[in-house]
Amino acid sequence: MKKAVLIFSIILTACSSIKQSQGVQQNSVVVDGKLFTTVFQQRAAEYKALCYQAYNIAYFRLGQSLTMNNGKPKAIITDIDETVLDNSSYAAKRALQGSDYTPATWAEFTGLAVSDTVPGALAFLQYAASNNVEIFYITNREQNERSGTLQNLKKFGFPNADEAHLLTKAGTSGKEARRQQVTATHEVVLLLGDNLSDFSFLFDKKTSEERSAATNGLAPQFGNKFIVLPNANYGDWETTLYKFKYGLTPAQKDSILKAAVKGY
Repeated sequence: MKKAVLIFSIILTACSSIKQSQGVQQNSVVVDGKLFTTVFQQRAAEYKALCYQAYNIAYFRLGQSLTMNNGKPKAIITDIDETVLDNSSYAAKRALQGSDYTPATWAEFTGLAVSDTVPGALAFLQYAASNNVEIFYITNREQNERSGTLQNLKKFGFPNADEAHLLTKAGTSGKEARRQQVTATHEVVLLLGDNLSDFSFLFDKKTSEERSAATNGLAPQFGNKFIVLPNANYGDWETTLYKFKYGLTPAQKDSILKAAVKGY
């Protein structure tokens, strides 16, 4: 028995040494937490139900807008990541490697064009397009990700998946200028997104307290013109806690998250 315990201990030590040599973060709130939220996104029927709920509301609001005409062609502005495309396979691979997001690995992933669809997204946008509503994709993917992004959208048959309707990041992560570009020529009837900055500049680079206050102020818009998709994996809700310092180590992020959480 003692011999078996000794052998098991040696194996665990060896595995731990291998992980450390590969730079894998041990017992990380950030890494392990994102593995947990990725399992939720991939396996929980509740996640799918929340997405369908969001898009069911979008159907209803779109139907209302189609009965009115202000003279401009109608449009929907949508985010891409975790709004129409599901990137949980990227999060899963990074978490299983003991790592977090990096720009290089993300660009490599988007170039593969292997993201799945968010439940309800494709059917809704196809329905909108069939009613002469143009779809504009405003994303903070970089310019060098355009080709893979369009390939991924076209693979599933998303409408208006072309150069003219894809507005990638242009110098700043703020989306207001790109939204204004669309509203100058179209009546925007709905905005779809998983991050509050997908809807208004009032959420750009703000503290958690400022974001909460802006959410309260815009409460009538949610489920009306703003349709929010669930994303517990990443977003400004997280980076605002880090004061938008993108170079923090997992250990530094862990410390901030532990300090931010409330217990009893």
